[in-house]
Amino acid sequence: MNALDNRKRWIALLVLTLGSLMIVLDTTIVNVALPSIRTDLGFSEASLAWVVNAYLLTFGGFLLLGGRLGDLYGHRRLFIAGLLLFTLASLGCGLATTQFVLIAARAVQGIGGAIVSAVSLSLMMNLFTEPADRTKAMGVFGFVSSAGGSIGVLLGGVLTSTLTWHWIFLVNLPLGALVLVLSFLLLPAARVQVADTRIDIAGALTVTVSLMLAVYAIVNGNITGWGSFETLGLLGVAIALFAVFLVIETKVAAPLMPLSLFRLRNVSVANIVGVLWAAAMFAWFFLSALYMQLVLAYTPMQIALAFLPANLIMAAFSIGLSAKIVMKFGIRGPLCAGLLIAATGLALFALAPVGGSFVLNVLPNMVLLGIGAGIAFNPMLMAAMSDVPPDESGLASGLVNTAFMMGGALGLAALASLASFRSGHLLAAGVPSASALNSGYHAAFLTGAIFAATAGILGGALIRAKGPAHGPHGGHAL
Repeated sequence: MNALDNRKRWIALLVLTLGSLMIVLDTTIVNVALPSIRTDLGFSEASLAWVVNAYLLTFGGFLLLGGRLGDLYGHRRLFIAGLLLFTLASLGCGLATTQFVLIAARAVQGIGGAIVSAVSLSLMMNLFTEPADRTKAMGVFGFVSSAGGSIGVLLGGVLTSTLTWHWIFLVNLPLGALVLVLSFLLLPAARVQVADTRIDIAGALTVTVSLMLAVYAIVNGNITGWGSFETLGLLGVAIALFAVFLVIETKVAAPLMPLSLFRLRNVSVANIVGVLWAAAMFAWFFLSALYMQLVLAYTPMQIALAFLPANLIMAAFSIGLSAKIVMKFGIRGPLCAGLLIAATGLALFALAPVGGSFVLNVLPNMVLLGIGAGIAFNPMLMAAMSDVPPDESGLASGLVNTAFMMGGALGLAALASLASFRSGHLLAAGVPSASALNSGYHAAFLTGAIFAATAGILGGALIRAKGPAHGPHGGHAL
């Protein structure tokens, strides 16, 4: 990779960003279509979260393994395999007519998406080693992701309104075919050489099953009871399996997640921040769509247009503003400021009334969330990767993506369950449906705002922006 000339590096980045576009496009399209999927397939509000969580769980569970496999067997090879799996799973989602088939296909999508994402970020970090070029490349990467969000919300609204929600998945087929062809033609076949070629299968299995059980217990807590044997038992097994995973990581020769990485301050803090922010952000996408559809009676197209300002703002920051801010102020200040601005947007959603208007109760919140996310994304990712050498970039990129996706899955499950519990309690007390639903969303949005604010404070206080390199990885040890 280091032998590639500058022109070829940027061409390779184009292919990587197209793969990222495909995955982000799918995520935002799904958010817009959730109310329609719920009505068509008969999901409850709590079980609807599995349309998102089935993807997030396998995505997060396989990111570490995907990054490791990319380091071992070649980034291009894994990138193509992940794209192919994601595209075929999209076909399965598009043809689904039952809850089980849709959720199962979404889980397979998550595996493919995990491989693509872990390898994409790892390859990008190795292609661009100079700080200025890396910042610019990450800005391009972020811009494409944000542009995918903007395209996704519009396309999701158009397809759901004019055709059916099935087409939000089928649209991945031509894009996937295009990226596969370009990957064969343009993506470099070089890979990072690692000394140990063993794979930590036991670690991958234990951490994936642990997280899946935890989310399942949270999602179904309102149905089975939070103090029930089933809920507490599943949570207990999940915790036990995660403890086993940590023990495995200290014993195996080639751990899936080297715990020594957490001795690096920026790595550990950025991953904690990523968990908290993802919990808030995924709840924002999921719950605000339900608020607009079930409380404000918006159509899918209106929901899509409501999300558009935030996505356009994030795109504007990603294409240039965020890189300039980071180059001028470093990563700590922008990370803190961005997350606190986003927390303010979530707090405003927690005040939105039943009869709210777009101009007063939706647009300002979306603008603040777009600004906050646009400012914070780049420095958070840079902080997570800043202390890690190139030969561990696959592991580090998988780690930060895993933290983000697991925070999203667990946070969404918890906040959706909180909203459902609050709404159900009020409905049982005779409160009108719209008011009960809105009160539940308020509780979830407020909790999400607390998560985002906590993430901002931790990032501002603990991220170390500059200093002499030291420690086992040449970075900042704790």
